[in-house]
Amino acid sequence: MNLPELPDLPVRPHLSRITETLAAAGTAVLVAPPGTGKTTLVPLALAASTGGRIVVAEPRRLAARAAAARMAALLGEQVGGSVGYSVRGDRRVGPKTRIEVVTSGLLVRRLQSDPELSGVDVVVLDECHERHLDADLLLALLLDARAGLRPDLRVLATSATVAADRLAALLGRGPAPDDNPQPGRAAPVLEVHGRAFPVEFAYVPPLPRERIEAQVARATRTALAETDGDILVFLPGAAEIRRTADLLSGVADVDVVPLHGRLSAAHQDTAMRPGARRRVVLATAVAESSLTVPGVRAVVDSGVARVPRIDHRRGLSGLATVRVSAAVAEQRAGRAGREAPGKAWRCWPEHEHGTLPAYPEPEIRTADLTRLALELACWGTADGQGLAWWDAPPVGGLTAGRAVLSALGAVESDGGVTDRGRRMAALGLHPRLARALLDGAPVVGARAAAEVVVLLDDDTLSPATDLVAAIRTLRRDQPARWKREVERISRLVPGAAPGEDDPAYVAALAYPERLARRRAPGSTSYLMAGGTAATLPPGSGLADSEWLAIAGAARDPGRSEGRIRLAATADAELARRAAPNLLGADDEVDWIDGDVVARRVTRLGAIVLSEKPLRDPDPALLAAAVRRGFTLDLPRWDADALALRQRLDFLHRTLGAPWPAVDDAALLAGLDSWLGPELGAARRRADVTRVDAGQALRRLLPWPEAAHFDELAPERLEVPSGSRIRVDYSADPPVLAVKVQEIFGWADTPRLAGGRVPVVLHLLSPAQRPAAVTADLASFWRTGWPQVRADLRGRYPKHAWPEDPATVTAHRGTARNASKG
Repeated sequence: MNLPELPDLPVRPHLSRITETLAAAGTAVLVAPPGTGKTTLVPLALAASTGGRIVVAEPRRLAARAAAARMAALLGEQVGGSVGYSVRGDRRVGPKTRIEVVTSGLLVRRLQSDPELSGVDVVVLDECHERHLDADLLLALLLDARAGLRPDLRVLATSATVAADRLAALLGRGPAPDDNPQPGRAAPVLEVHGRAFPVEFAYVPPLPRERIEAQVARATRTALAETDGDILVFLPGAAEIRRTADLLSGVADVDVVPLHGRLSAAHQDTAMRPGARRRVVLATAVAESSLTVPGVRAVVDSGVARVPRIDHRRGLSGLATVRVSAAVAEQRAGRAGREAPGKAWRCWPEHEHGTLPAYPEPEIRTADLTRLALELACWGTADGQGLAWWDAPPVGGLTAGRAVLSALGAVESDGGVTDRGRRMAALGLHPRLARALLDGAPVVGARAAAEVVVLLDDDTLSPATDLVAAIRTLRRDQPARWKREVERISRLVPGAAPGEDDPAYVAALAYPERLARRRAPGSTSYLMAGGTAATLPPGSGLADSEWLAIAGAARDPGRSEGRIRLAATADAELARRAAPNLLGADDEVDWIDGDVVARRVTRLGAIVLSEKPLRDPDPALLAAAVRRGFTLDLPRWDADALALRQRLDFLHRTLGAPWPAVDDAALLAGLDSWLGPELGAARRRADVTRVDAGQALRRLLPWPEAAHFDELAPERLEVPSGSRIRVDYSADPPVLAVKVQEIFGWADTPRLAGGRVPVVLHLLSPAQRPAAVTADLASFWRTGWPQVRADLRGRYPKHAWPEDPATVTAHRGTARNASKG
């Protein structure tokens, strides 16, 4: 290819160095800010220096088409000649095409079908810093192909940021051009500095309770008043663009032009061309890089962006609105200085700018990884092991994605892809939508299935919650974008005669776990088969539906339930047809209101479809139910049972094994060992309340040590008076409360646990009131008794209180023959 006279952009003097470095090293990283010409001039130079084809991968369709159009214009040709593009639903290439610009996702599919990329000499990965999921996967697969099948394939990665070290290290892991692997080297990094014009900054904090659209419209009016030229406004999504356009509709002599990825190619092209009047271009993140919007002299940045997020716990995925990173804010502002000095209005307080994250979060960390998991399975590495990742897919997200693929029949139990999975991947749709198209077309017809799939893929086509009403509206109005995509998708599956018109069935095929049933009569809360609850918004037109096939649900911060955005009325029969793998019947036994209730329960996931009584439940289920409802206060704990438990606890604490623990946790954990027979025979709560806990507890006594149980921890101790008095084992150490007269003649304190633990004696007066406490009786008689004796003699003069208790016979009463001392 002969190069024409190229525009004087900053990258032009470096083209020879870039092509020569890439030819020598095989891989390279080009760091250049937006506006330097890296997207258009570098591929032209590469095509002029090699005989093969150049493939440029762009993260967005808009950027791919714009880049191809610009390169074709520089060559004085139409798109489809030397330069072409391929994006989903639109391809313009010809037999003479040397440079093809494609989206990253499409190149992944092409690489899957042709891992050698036959005829391709160079792949340019543009705007790698944006960290889109498809781009990260493409980089990993390209490096794997280059390490094996195509060591001669050259890969140039471009980035608008200087954080290129890790990218260079990844690219350097492949083989060198001489086929000698050099895993320790890094790819060369080439830097081209931009020739940007200065940009002045202004900060526009929000007013109290001001919506983002009103704040942005206010800043835009200021920008129109203070600058000349066009205004580029960054907003998070199409809905905000529509609302901001309404707020700016009264501005005179200004055209308000939307620019986002859901617009038709013609509308996008209009936004990319200068207009007859001054313009305000309301754009999403598609305008951040890869292309220049001509005529822009000012930028208004909302400071937020919409990014994919997945809530694995609730099974909800969607788009979340987040603050932009500092790198993105810098790129957005730079659009104002592409062609002349400019000004950028930032819709946040200046003091908050330093709190912005440095770079955007890679999609691979937060997005739904179902499609990534399918591509990995098709590549032959279900878990992505062995691939060189910029950031490896998180285990949790990849596991969740594989679980969805398994439910859709796309992968085997070992993670290998099935033939069905390969057909789903080849459709180029999300695996859920591919399943809906493949299985829905034979039932409702290819076109009817495609109509629903296109709406599920882009729910901005209709603001209605009612899926069926939305389809009717689209069929009536026939919007060009929807009609064109329906025709394309319907051709992807074998033709089938039109069947029943059942959008709910197609939606349920895509999201079987989102089939939902009303939680209570008249409620707007629905329980989905996946176990998550979701609420129907007011005015949805679906309030009378007992069942819903939910196609779109969002998670709102601070709310336990999801919010239903798109759904269709369904019924139990449709649910059974669409999600047979979620059907299951289980025998369940539970304690309800004091009785054992045995049922056979049929469920669709978490949704109960029917219940039937069971007359003779499985004994194991019965026992398990009793155990689930069991608490330690249910059996009968009389004084003897409590005392037995305390004695066992004393020996366990004192002697340890083999004496068992009998605290609450131990008894509940070991129910079978002491209460098994009684629980196995119980059918209601009353059966358990009649159980003698003491009798059951004796099953824990260890053999043969049980023969010495009453010696080690006697229930009662015989005192010199002949009385047998209960030992209180609830205290630590145990206590014997006895009238002092009944232990006259005892010289030493009795001991328990084979002599290891002395009993604490609570010595009582004749009126059973505490007189003294001792664990050393011999010492008490010598030192403590004289004072206690004097006190007792004064209060109880009719009783004998000897000076030396060892000389008096122990007695229960007044002991008339005892010496009064």
